[in-house]
Amino acid sequence: MKALLFVRPGTLEHATVADPSLVDDGDALVRVRIAAVCGSDLHVYRGHERGLEAGTVMGHELVGEVVATGRGVSRFRAGDLVVSPFTTSCGDCFFCRSGLTSRCERGQLFGWVQDGRGLHGAQAELLRVPLADSTLVAVPQGAPLEEALFAGDVLSTGWFAAESAGARPGATVAVVGCGPVGLMAVVAARELGAERVFACDTVPERLTLAAAFGGEPLLADGSAAERLRDATAGRGADAVVEAVGSPASTRLAFDLVRLGGAIAAVGVHTESQLAFSPGEAYDKNLTYRAGRAPARALMERLLPLVAERRLGLGRLVSHRMPLAEGPRAYDLFDRRLDGCTKVLLLP
Repeated sequence: MKALLFVRPGTLEHATVADPSLVDDGDALVRVRIAAVCGSDLHVYRGHERGLEAGTVMGHELVGEVVATGRGVSRFRAGDLVVSPFTTSCGDCFFCRSGLTSRCERGQLFGWVQDGRGLHGAQAELLRVPLADSTLVAVPQGAPLEEALFAGDVLSTGWFAAESAGARPGATVAVVGCGPVGLMAVVAARELGAERVFACDTVPERLTLAAAFGGEPLLADGSAAERLRDATAGRGADAVVEAVGSPASTRLAFDLVRLGGAIAAVGVHTESQLAFSPGEAYDKNLTYRAGRAPARALMERLLPLVAERRLGLGRLVSHRMPLAEGPRAYDLFDRRLDGCTKVLLLP
């Protein structure tokens, strides 16, 4: 099969590799209809996260068709259209039963092989999915495949972030970073009833898109926090989503949140310390939450919203490209060229 392989930071290769096969009774093989490039893929691409083996198939966002199943798979059969979260999960361990499927005791992240162990990714023609019954979710009738794909990562992560920060009826929410996850957090905050949702970024195209999703654009410059306080009787935001993963975005989130407010950080951080001190957090009565979204626990709740087609999630997609153009797709997304917001790869 053809796949997009990691070679070294900044270098990917579209190449022919062996087809995956069923290894365990609970496995399924999925023919990938659509894959996507995720912001967290860029952490490896840029060399900020290390340890990935050369030759690993990239990617963890996909929608596809089941082509084969192991003897232990009962919920799916060949021909079923499915979407997968970015990690596998067993559905039965302590963490799965408590709703934290992203920390499943048997879970693995797609697109991460290190020291000979792990799972290859979804930017390929075929994907092996372990724990298929408890990992995959059927695409509901009427759901566009492109938008169903979002439920496996960016929509579920944005929703998790908005809920974790405290988006609720009447709340004022600020979203720092209007990449795909941040934009989906804007959507989620509005769906959860927030009265005002400020969308912070430095890229004009992203701010325009945030406005289309119901956010109030707020240029992320040195006066952003002052302008937000002016709009909120001097208080700041009740809830802030930090969807970038940098010291600057953390500091901005801290400056935007009101006394007694909460920050939910879903950006992948690689720095060694937070951009605010324990004393500053104390003085603000701050609640800070961080972590990987339990996408699988949210997907069955979110896919019916996708099937309704009223959220207009397709506006998130700026580029649709053949898998063979994957290296160029990463470059576009990394450098934000040609108005790039979200790239779909078509094997």
